[in-house]
Amino acid sequence: MVQKRRKTRKTKEIHDFILRNVSDHPKDIGQITARQFGITRQSVSGHLNSLAEEDLLLASGMTRARRFDLKDYIDTSFEFDVSRDLKEDVIWRDNIRPHLKDIKENVLDILHIGLTEMVNNVIDHSESNKLTVFIFRNAMNTTLVVRDYGIGIFKKIQEDFNLDDPRHSLLELSKGKLTSDDSKHTGEGIFFSSRMFDTFIIWSERLMYSCSIQNNEWLTETENKDHFKKGTLIIMEITEDSDRTSTEIYDKYTSEYDDYGFTKTHIPLELLRYEGEKLISRSQAKRLLARVDKFNEVLLDFRGVKDIGQSFADEIFRVYKQDHPGIIILTLNTTPEINKMINRVAPPNGQKSQTESKA
Repeated sequence: MVQKRRKTRKTKEIHDFILRNVSDHPKDIGQITARQFGITRQSVSGHLNSLAEEDLLLASGMTRARRFDLKDYIDTSFEFDVSRDLKEDVIWRDNIRPHLKDIKENVLDILHIGLTEMVNNVIDHSESNKLTVFIFRNAMNTTLVVRDYGIGIFKKIQEDFNLDDPRHSLLELSKGKLTSDDSKHTGEGIFFSSRMFDTFIIWSERLMYSCSIQNNEWLTETENKDHFKKGTLIIMEITEDSDRTSTEIYDKYTSEYDDYGFTKTHIPLELLRYEGEKLISRSQAKRLLARVDKFNEVLLDFRGVKDIGQSFADEIFRVYKQDHPGIIILTLNTTPEINKMINRVAPPNGQKSQTESKA
């Protein structure tokens, strides 16, 4: 990266604004910056060119087709043979950590956790012969990518837990405490890692499991045309000036009354639905509630769900609650229609409801 020139406070403010917003406005960042600071387009053009000279921005196209993107000043990868002799801490120490010398301690900690957890999963579960780890850094973000060429995570979960469909794997993965080998794993790695990073994506074959903290979108699933024929790709991205800590994420889902164990889970109900499907049946509710008895507190996130059926609600908020009185079920992002159905099957004073987002 080109050595940065000394900047005035105003120039630094303008440059920081450009770098923070260019990803969302690659074609009109000049107009937006001019409006924000009340400066001419010619002045903005000078700032954009300066950032490009520093290798912080990548300019492409001409005149009206001109666009700017954040430029990676670190873009490298490492390939390994997968065996029991491969150690995730060694990959971190020898290959990744040297590229992160100037990074904040809390961000470094999150990157360390994410990388080692995902590499360990590849070694123990992927059935892959090869592993590739990528690291990318630009002026704003650090991204780690872990790629294997094995069975594929969703197919692996489907087989290990005898699920009807690989899409059910996404729902089970979102709950946490999912492992086929209790002696070696707690099933917590993906759950906590996905909530530490700004963006966390697992891509395998046609299924994508994603969590975006910045957009307040948790663990959504989409069908992808461009897919991997074999294996799993995991993308973990975090803004380098993030104040998030691993401790606060762990604390959010643990309880001091249970020796700080992993006692709380957050389940996005969007993962329960197939495209265009409504949540109306008891069988859907039972699939949702599978394994939640491993937790003391369950947060059901209804983001993206407009309404639910009577049988679905009754199975969760009356039948299951009666059978499991020690489990607290909370709701998040409910609509008036959903609240009305919940209150219809269970006494209002017997069910807590949260309509404000916790994320």
